[in-house]
Amino acid sequence: MDKSPDAFRTISEAAEELDLPQHVLRFWETRFSNIKPLKRGGGRRYYRPDDVMLLKGIRHLLYDQGFTIKGVQRILKDQGPRYVIAVGEGKPIEELLPMIEQAEVAGDEAELEEARMTANPTLDRDARDKLSEVLKELLDCKRILERARET
Repeated sequence: MDKSPDAFRTISEAAEELDLPQHVLRFWETRFSNIKPLKRGGGRRYYRPDDVMLLKGIRHLLYDQGFTIKGVQRILKDQGPRYVIAVGEGKPIEELLPMIEQAEVAGDEAELEEARMTANPTLDRDARDKLSEVLKELLDCKRILERARET
């Protein structure tokens, strides 16, 4: 029986959904203060849907984008958990920026603050494109080095 998307997940269910061992989730709790599952009697952990989405974002940044733990900690500090969740959902920064522009045009301060928490508008599009290209090159170099080490 599948759970509702709004249901809380045990650590084993969250680990299975993220394709990670449970001990990795426990370790991440010590490194990322934003991960705060509910703990019931006996220390049993229950992850909220937002917790699982944040974990997906962290997993994506660490495993798919090649960031270090310190790098992800910095992203969480600078951009906030909503940004990491959005990245984990596969939303590129280009999709996140229109939220900021719409909030600015509407003059809605609450929406504007939320949008700013989701994306960092300090870089112009050319700078982001250049950084994206450099990141892709670095990840390619990393893969080449990993293959070289295996042989």
